[in-house]
Formats: sequence, structure tokens, C-alpha cells
Amino acid sequence: MTQSDNVTRLKIANAAEAIRHVFVRDLLLDAHIGAFRHEQGAAQPIRVNVDLTVSEAAHGDDLVNVVCYATVVDRIKVIVAEGHLNLVETLAERIAAACLSDDRVGVALVRVEKLAVIPEASSVGVEIERVRPRP
Repeated sequence: MTQSDNVTRLKIANAAEAIRHVFVRDLLLDAHIGAFRHEQGAAQPIRVNVDLTVSEAAHGDDLVNVVCYATVVDRIKVIVAEGHLNLVETLAERIAAACLSDDRVGVALVRVEKLAVIPEASSVGVEIERVRPRP
């Protein structure tokens, strides 16, 4: 069973409001994360899921005119590579902030899961939603 199998899908795309849904599913990375002594000094597997509401615009089939999921993934990898974090909450906040740095993104829903920290659980983690402040 993947993470996606046990999470209700969101209805984000909305034609009436010109909203596109850009997402990253089940991004598997090794991260230096954890507040406990046994989590210090070694990487552990994490899974990241991101859902973004994006204001649609005519894209003209040009990559520079869209929020690119590959760019989102690259930003997540850079954040994870920056070094040890104690909390998955901190990682989720940094990912959400990076996504919201693109003015076309209105809402960032980020889920970060640690996959090997509790033997009896397939994953533990946090999900946050952050909204771009209205001007």
C-alpha cells in the first residue's frame, strides 16, 4: 500500500475560479531529520506529498508560464540537503514557503512522513496547509 492509497483525494482544480492543481506524489528521499538521539547523524527515509493551487493563465505550451512540478521537486531536494532538522513540521513549513514563493501559487498543502521511525506504523508525520496572504 502506498501513502496515496490511504489518503482522500482533494478536489483542487476549479474551472470557474481558473485554478489549476499542481502536485507531487510520494516523493521518496533520505533526510537527516529527527529530535531523538537515535535519529541524529544518519539519514532516514521520508515521503513528501505536495498539492498546490495555481492561478491559471494562458500557458502557450511554454514551461516558463507554468508552475513546474520538476522545479517543486528540485526545491524540496535542496531544502532536505541543507542539513539536519529536528522536526518534520519545520521541513513542511520550509517546503510550503518555497512553493508560495511563486506568486502563482495560492495554497500549498504539504505532507511529510517519516517511514521507518515507528516499527508498528507504516509512517508518521505532519500535514500543513499554508495560504498566500491577500494583498
